[in-house]
Amino acid sequence: EILSSRTPQQVKEIVAAYRQEYDDDLEEDVCGDTSGHFKRLLVILLQANRQRGVQEGNIESDAQALFKAGEQKFGTDEQLFVTILGNRSPEHLRRVFDAYMKMTGYEMEESIKRETSGGLKDLLLAVVKCARSVPAYFAETLYYAMKGLGTDDDTLIRVMVSRSEVDLMDIRAEFRRMFACSLFSMIKGDTGGDFGKTLLLLCGGDDA
Repeated sequence: EILSSRTPQQVKEIVAAYRQEYDDDLEEDVCGDTSGHFKRLLVILLQANRQRGVQEGNIESDAQALFKAGEQKFGTDEQLFVTILGNRSPEHLRRVFDAYMKMTGYEMEESIKRETSGGLKDLLLAVVKCARSVPAYFAETLYYAMKGLGTDDDTLIRVMVSRSEVDLMDIRAEFRRMFACSLFSMIKGDTGGDFGKTLLLLCGGDDA
């Protein structure tokens, strides 16, 4: 969630703050705690060297490469998914997703769900969703933190507080567009007491 949704500059600031706060290297700690392609993509995101802008000449070739690495192949070349999705800018990736859809008839998210699993699947999906729209990604994150039995309080607190002065109005608008209720009304129905009141104040209004 954090590495997929932040800009390269914000990631660099997080890495610096982590070192200052804990006197540790975040990349080393991630490498010590993860493995495989999941680790590789986390490290790419931590290095915050994504290409800027849109590389016009690479849009079709990236879409073709992703198709050959997944849907067209027996088994999946996860490394290619990691390399392309980890290193390209959000603007470039949106164009690649459009080209991929025209080429294959599949949304990128559908192919990732079919071709990968576990932590890598979750991370690739987060990268794709954040490339499409960070507010929509957080709207979905909040919805699933409250949907069904029980509430994921930690996620609810983290997202509401960390986005409250960033893009919460956009998240509210996306939430209303994507789901059959407003963010305000879902928080109200799912929480109570001072906790609920505080979240509702952070939310700031009802898009009924």
